[in-house]
Amino acid sequence: MANGSQRQAAWEFFGTELKRRREEAGLTQVELGAMVFVSGGYIGQFEQAIRKPQLDVAVRIDEVLQTAGFFERTWRKLIDDKRYADYFAEVVELERTATKICEFAPTVIPGLLQTAAYAQAVTLAANPFVTDEYVAEKVGARLERARILNDATRPEYWAILHEGTLRTPVGGAAAMAEQLEHIATLARERKVLVLVVPRSAGAFASMGGMVQLMEFEDAPPTLYTETSFSGELLDNPAVVKRAQRAYDLLRGAALSPEASLALIQSAAEDHRRCASTT
Repeated sequence: MANGSQRQAAWEFFGTELKRRREEAGLTQVELGAMVFVSGGYIGQFEQAIRKPQLDVAVRIDEVLQTAGFFERTWRKLIDDKRYADYFAEVVELERTATKICEFAPTVIPGLLQTAAYAQAVTLAANPFVTDEYVAEKVGARLERARILNDATRPEYWAILHEGTLRTPVGGAAAMAEQLEHIATLARERKVLVLVVPRSAGAFASMGGMVQLMEFEDAPPTLYTETSFSGELLDNPAVVKRAQRAYDLLRGAALSPEASLALIQSAAEDHRRCASTT
């Protein structure tokens, strides 16, 4: 697996080739953008390797520039990160350039907020017969994703958690206490804004699965939904709008940021007391 600088260099090559072939075709960024249904600024960001195109855009670029699948093949090679499930690798790339990320987690702490111990417990629960190397790779990849929350250009990050995720001792009481203390620290440092939907919210407590909404500087918002065994990345405006409305309703049913932080800290203390008595 190539390291971050090697991957960035490869995306810069992608951008350089896109610019060269666009200019050979006699097209401006605005003209090419119109032909592949994105803005000219979006094309410029591809060429500067600031953003990565989605697969359907790479395919359309090949069709317009008549490049015999070059950009699709290159995209697939660069996105092919074996540390992630096939359906999730593209999401990781999008997270790196998102300006805002909103997540709802009905059963598990979102990956961007997970500690190593929590990530290890989740990985082992889903894959009880794998090697230590496999677990270490998955945990390392998850922690690497989370680095975006410490970047100077980090996205505005919202997470709505169901209260049940705070109470379930994933990895044991001590690991869970550490996990919740980590979230509380990020919230106090104003790197994230975390809200909790209490159990008393009833029907508001579930949207049917994990949901992640991403917004970008110069691209339409994107929706990612996930079940236990698959995920789907969607950018249909009508579908994204419905998901945004559902997220707004959840936000209205959640506790305030202050009350949510207090509940997270209280749950952490409960887990810590439980760990000290075992």
